[in-house]
Amino acid sequence: MAGLALEGPNPDVDVLDGINGLAKDAPHWANKAMEYIGEYGIIAGLGVLCLIAWWSARRRPGAPTAVAGLVWAPLAAGLALLANIPIRNFVERPRPFKDHAGLEVLIPGKSDFSFVSDHATLTMAVGVGLFLAHRKYGLIGIALALAEGFCRVYMGVHYPTDVIGGFALGTAVALLLAPLAQALLVPLTTAIARSKLAWLVRAPGVDGSTGPDAEGGRVVATGSAMGRGQKERDKDLAA
Repeated sequence: MAGLALEGPNPDVDVLDGINGLAKDAPHWANKAMEYIGEYGIIAGLGVLCLIAWWSARRRPGAPTAVAGLVWAPLAAGLALLANIPIRNFVERPRPFKDHAGLEVLIPGKSDFSFVSDHATLTMAVGVGLFLAHRKYGLIGIALALAEGFCRVYMGVHYPTDVIGGFALGTAVALLLAPLAQALLVPLTTAIARSKLAWLVRAPGVDGSTGPDAEGGRVVATGSAMGRGQKERDKDLAA
């Protein structure tokens, strides 16, 4: 296996060489599969995961609040990608295959800058956004994001630090802006739950007023619970 053209020790390039070296020894069909998975497959998988999480959230008590949390995941990814535009243009780091000979590049022809990785940024933002709304789906999403980062290095189109930077950016956007996003999204999904499009945020037969709902993040009592409380107060007054 031919090594990269290096000038002095560089852990970033050493890790790149080690992971990308797997592509040099892999059969052609395996590399084609990794090319598809790393470029499109994992992102598509995250989309399906978001749909499954949304379908499940519609059936939970306090569905509008739960759905609002899930809506934030793809929105966080979009904002993180926008934030990456000035970062890439400021750093202007070339793709690794432009500076180092001997890489097995599965997707040649990429001419944009390398730091930070858009794919790593997008997938981690979605994964962390899902985790804030639903732990199980979030852990699956984060695992898919980690797999995406591995694929990008395996394919020879990113340094490991490009991927780590993308993970950090996606996580920061998803976490730091989540309170503001919820403050804006919960009233929106609550309003939708009261409209003809209620099926988007609440499955038929699910009482959207049950559990933690959209009224400022407070727990909204059900009508039956309110009725019981009124009856108890009436008894106290009669006594």
